[in-house]
Parts: sequence; C-alpha cells; structure tokens
Amino acid sequence: MNESLEAIRREVVVCERCPRLVRYRTQVASEKKREFRNDEYWGRPVPGFGDPNAPLVIVGLAPAAHGSNRTGRVFTGDRSAGFLVRGLFDAGFANQPTSVRRGDGLHYSGVYVTAAVRCAPPDNRPTPEEEERCRPFLEREFRALTRARAYLALGGFAWEATLRCAASTFGVERPRVPFAHGIAVSFGPSRPMLWASYHPSPQNTNTGKLTAAMFLGLLRQIRGSWEGAYRPESAPSP
Repeated sequence: MNESLEAIRREVVVCERCPRLVRYRTQVASEKKREFRNDEYWGRPVPGFGDPNAPLVIVGLAPAAHGSNRTGRVFTGDRSAGFLVRGLFDAGFANQPTSVRRGDGLHYSGVYVTAAVRCAPPDNRPTPEEEERCRPFLEREFRALTRARAYLALGGFAWEATLRCAASTFGVERPRVPFAHGIAVSFGPSRPMLWASYHPSPQNTNTGKLTAAMFLGLLRQIRGSWEGAYRPESAPSP
C-alpha cells in the first residue's frame, strides 16, 4: 500500500465525525449477533482495501453491521461479500473466491474496494449529511489511485456518491444520469469511466435481480473498456 493510501487509512479508522454512526457501530460491536458472539468486533470505521495500482475502483454503500463492522475489512464476512468476491475471483481480480476475515489470505490484483460511507449505518441507510462528511476520504482515495481506469458503483446510493465525488475530484460538473445496472458515464478524455451495478445484497441476489452471470459479464465489460473494446454511445460532456 502506498504512503498516501496508508495515511488515509489511518485517518479513516479513528474518525468520529458522525455521532449517530459512532453510537450505532459501537452498540452493534458491544451487543453482537448471536451467531458471532465469540468474535471480537472491529466496531470502527472501515478503510478501503486492495491494489494501490488498480485500474478498477469499486465503491460500495457502507459497512454491514455484522460484516465489515465485525471483521474490519470492506466486503468481508457476510453474504454480500461472498457474492462480490466470488465475482472478482471469477473475473481474475482476486486470488480466492471467499472473504471471511482479515488475514484470511485474500489479495486483490487490479482492483481496489472502498465505500461511500465508512461506518455501519442503522438500517443500511446513511443520511446525506453523513455521506457528505465521509466524502473527503473517497476523494482522497480517488486522487491517490492514479492508475484507475474505471470506477464501479454498487447500488444507487454509491452511484450518486461516486458521481459527486468524481466530478469534484476532476473539477467538472456532475453528470445528471440516473442509476441503472450496466450504465457507463464518462468524465472526459483520459479520465476513469464510472459504471453501475446493482448492489450484491441478498435482497438483489436471492431474487435474481442480480445474478452471478450478470455481475461477471459486467466486470468483463469494464475490463474491456480500458483494453479498448468498449466505447460509450453517449457520454455526458464535462
């Protein structure tokens, strides 16, 4: 991990900017879920994780109360993580198909995974104010990940947060493009393109709204975008 990402990580894990989120993440870590009653919960903000030279940056919503808030690693220890990492493995971005706990041997190659909000929110719903307070962390990560060629937002909340963050990072007007699975938006020549996917939550994967084949196909299409195999039909002007 390069020094700038490490500096961001150190600030993320001690952040207490959002009182509601601090109370909730601490309460969850204290009370625990019965299934994980013997685990030591992380109970702090969760930093990004992955390849500092990644061409692909994936942005999720926020840590799950008994997933990343328990394990301390983004998309680790719950069913959403299981779906995501299996897809990354099948697409050649991960060395193993599972993400169970920190220190389980998982390594990413070509992808960095992060989130719009770094603390677990009640009902998985951060407020706009909480997203705004967290946004500087994502902007700093975008600036540090200088080899990024594509961003992938998981779900509508992450889509809107990433649109705002990327536009601010590049100094352009935010594109007014509604969320839709598989859509791609350009921020201008030689800048990373933003793509969208349904979030890999059980609500989407158990109902077939997002399938493994859909997600793998999208990952392959995104890889093709920086290999010259894809051009957006209509990219908003910056």
